[in-house]
Amino acid sequence: MRFVALATVPSLPLVGLAQWRLQSSGTQERLRAVSAVSPTVAWASGNRGTCLRTTDGGRTWRALNVPDADSLDFRDVEALDAHTASLLSIGPGERSRIYRTTDGGRRWVLQFRNRNPQAFFDAMAFWDRNNGIAVGDAINGRLVIIKTSDGGVSWNEIARENIPSALPGEGAFAASGTCITVQGTNNVWIGTGVKAARVYRSLDRGNSWTVSTTPLADESESSGVFSVAFWDRNHGVVVGGDFRKEAVARDNFALTTNGGRTWTSVGHSRPTGFRSAVSFFVRGRMATLVAVGTTGSDFSSDGGISWRTLDTVGFHALDIAPATSVGWSVGEDGRIARFEGRRLTTRR
Repeated sequence: MRFVALATVPSLPLVGLAQWRLQSSGTQERLRAVSAVSPTVAWASGNRGTCLRTTDGGRTWRALNVPDADSLDFRDVEALDAHTASLLSIGPGERSRIYRTTDGGRRWVLQFRNRNPQAFFDAMAFWDRNNGIAVGDAINGRLVIIKTSDGGVSWNEIARENIPSALPGEGAFAASGTCITVQGTNNVWIGTGVKAARVYRSLDRGNSWTVSTTPLADESESSGVFSVAFWDRNHGVVVGGDFRKEAVARDNFALTTNGGRTWTSVGHSRPTGFRSAVSFFVRGRMATLVAVGTTGSDFSSDGGISWRTLDTVGFHALDIAPATSVGWSVGEDGRIARFEGRRLTTRR
């Protein structure tokens, strides 16, 4: 979202964390997105054209050069493997761009450059190597949504008439690259904010949409849904709140059991403050959720019914690799930490 910036995460030492393992990123830049491919491969991105990659579980992170991108703020990275990844930069007009590499970051192709001076793109997601979708803030009362079916070689805007009308000022938050998520081969959800806290849903790769309200904070320009995650077509979670009230532990998460048609806050506990990203891993039939934000991190081992604090060290973004319990979080001053769900314990 063009006029919203998250509060600065305090630079705190990672002390007493059984599951967060601080790693050396080799940069002091603010990191705003991460994409975990496997327990050994992950990509991260941030401001001033920063893009990093590890292929050894985070023991080393290599800085990658994206040509002519030193001034860009890469708020989303979506990786398919150790070689292929897409980067999305945010900003008005031509500052919103999408790049892709297929050789581990040695070369990058500028696949999309936004030509609309009113448009501001926030995040993207990919179902597979070829099919992806990206969302931008509303123009003339409707979100701007583009999609690709050829691996990003071409991006085409979805017909505006197929997208529900936006509320006044409604848009998506470019906070962690996770305000949009996909599941299966066709499903996609988008969380919004700015005096709104809604979720747009499409079951046909974005060709048609419905929208539903959530109980998340929606009273200000700094509040709403910041992150969406689904572990199957019916069960999902949204997190957010108000980043200007980062310590407020209410109206900051909701669950759905019907694919996003309705959302509810259940249980007797909440994440302990504003949360900008949520991810998950599945044990048996139950999803374990992990949420991060500027005041710390929390987890739920029962699909979001109850939450417990992990720690008070702040992060901006989080991703857990598919079919594993290993992931990474990123934040201020180049902070990167590895997460291992098998070691999940609360701070004593």
